[in-house]
Amino acid sequence: MSQLPKDLLDILACPRCRGPLVVEPESLRCDACHLRYRVDNGIPVMLISEAETLDPDGNAAPHATD
Repeated sequence: MSQLPKDLLDILACPRCRGPLVVEPESLRCDACHLRYRVDNGIPVMLISEAETLDPDGNAAPHATD
């Protein structure tokens, strides 16, 4: 991931809970909501519907099967 500008990181918040985000190599993570938002070509994709659900340990949660 190309580094996001610090001034952008200062204003970004989780769109679900408005909480702080943790910077990861290719994503931004909300520990409160257990969601991971990907960053595509230096652009954060901050859509809840596009976020990856994480388990409480920060690992990708398995998808439910029908």
